[in-house]
Amino acid sequence: MKIRSVTASNRRKAFEITTSARKRLTFPYAKLRKPPAPGDRIARVYADPELAREAFTYETESGREESVHLDEVLEYNEDPDHLRELLLYKLTLEATRRVEASDLSKRELIRRLGTSATQFYRLLDPTNTRKSIGQLIKLLHTLDCEVEVVVRDGKAA
Repeated sequence: MKIRSVTASNRRKAFEITTSARKRLTFPYAKLRKPPAPGDRIARVYADPELAREAFTYETESGREESVHLDEVLEYNEDPDHLRELLLYKLTLEATRRVEASDLSKRELIRRLGTSATQFYRLLDPTNTRKSIGQLIKLLHTLDCEVEVVVRDGKAA
């Protein structure tokens, strides 16, 4: 996903971002690593081509410049697609670690999963976001792991 457009609203004290997936997101100045000082307004903001439009860069009237990656914006907005990808990534890393530590050969794991070698390696690819959480849980179960899902009240965190 890339940033399509970004604007700064000094009145609302927030950036307004539109992504290539047509999602409209906001990111408040208060969440910046170094928020602008009172009176130091955002003078310029743009989707940064040097960062592959996966981040935006802003400049304050005092000349301070900083970039914000789209992942920070998605995390702040608790984007469900982004949270799913994070969960997939964490499960993939754990599955990879467990496969490497297992006494079972990869060929035996492929046989037990009833899949192809190509599909097995796609399952272990951390950049593949098209796999399902169910497939990873099946792999972890094959490796004698118990996977628990914990749901907590968001206000308690």
